[in-house]
Amino acid sequence: MAQSTATEKRPDQRLGQTYRFADPDMDLFFVAALGWGPAGGLDIGQAFYIASQITDGDADSWVRAFSNYGDAMNVQADSWNAQGRKRAAGEARLKAFASYRSAWQFAGPGDLFKSLVVKHKAAFVAAMKELALPASHFEVPFAGKQLPGAYFHNANPNAPVVLVIGGADTCFEDLFLTVGRNLLERGYSVALADLPGQGITQADGLYWQAEAEKPIAAIVDLLVSRFGAKPGRIALIGLSLGGYFAARAAGHDERFATVIASTPFPNPAEMFALAVKEKAKSAQPPSASALRSAQVTLWKAGASSPQDFLARTSNMIADPALVTVPFLSILGAGDSPVFAAQAHAWHRDIKSTRKAFVLLDAASGADGHVQVNNRLRLAQEATGWMDDIFHL
Repeated sequence: MAQSTATEKRPDQRLGQTYRFADPDMDLFFVAALGWGPAGGLDIGQAFYIASQITDGDADSWVRAFSNYGDAMNVQADSWNAQGRKRAAGEARLKAFASYRSAWQFAGPGDLFKSLVVKHKAAFVAAMKELALPASHFEVPFAGKQLPGAYFHNANPNAPVVLVIGGADTCFEDLFLTVGRNLLERGYSVALADLPGQGITQADGLYWQAEAEKPIAAIVDLLVSRFGAKPGRIALIGLSLGGYFAARAAGHDERFATVIASTPFPNPAEMFALAVKEKAKSAQPPSASALRSAQVTLWKAGASSPQDFLARTSNMIADPALVTVPFLSILGAGDSPVFAAQAHAWHRDIKSTRKAFVLLDAASGADGHVQVNNRLRLAQEATGWMDDIFHL
């Protein structure tokens, strides 16, 4: 499908144009799969081959195509391992991870989702070992359960630590491909973690929390006690709904030297309400992929219906008046008007004396939500800002 420019922005729009699929949810996560390629995910030819096996809007064909490709990459990795080609095996294994990660995007709540997450976790752990990447997996006690994550030790023992938190459609492992690997290569130690409602934590009864600063603080406690992270030498990056989580933490935890959000999202309930209203009035029935996305969103929030979802998320609000830490706000021009308005208002209203706002247009190739179409630019903007903060 040829590229086309979006004419009217939806409240939950995340791309400024159509890339491959007419279904907007499917198109977004296909671009995400492409965006992970430079960091070790699927290469262009692989992603487009998988896309050729998918029927636009059909969730089952998406899950099947990506899952089957993950299996094929695992077989390839095993074959190369048997030949002593460990690096090639690790590269194939990381692509297996990326395939399984994309597969569960439209699996819907239940056993299939869980089984694909099990496969993606196994492939990720194996890939880290085969590629000799400095990953230490950890679990953070929280609310009687565990928040999983991974810490990547930079070779420089004095490297600042960056904690990266994702959003509604995320797991800590995919954050390695989104930005973590680039941060590590640019001189930072990197921590990636799931908050309640991320990854597979919702299956364990952990759901999105308005007071996101609490699980984030628990993660920082572990980074300090186990990995030697130093308060004042820690940065926080929040992506998508993580822009809300990071905005909350920015006003409550003084251990961060700086906070970065793409995009700042201080009032998610506003967009959630507008999106639910628009879908309710639409004359066109939702695609299978859109229905699956909606089901997973409810699951992550611990909600039983759209109305329950809105009630559970109504108190997700971050106060700009509490924020004095140096703060970088990043916005893609293809994002929805709701994201844009909240990002601009946040930047204007926070009390930080050191703050910056970056708007990335279509010419940058990074105008999508969380720079989904140009992950390198996200890393460049983040590290450029942090290098100044930490005097690197």
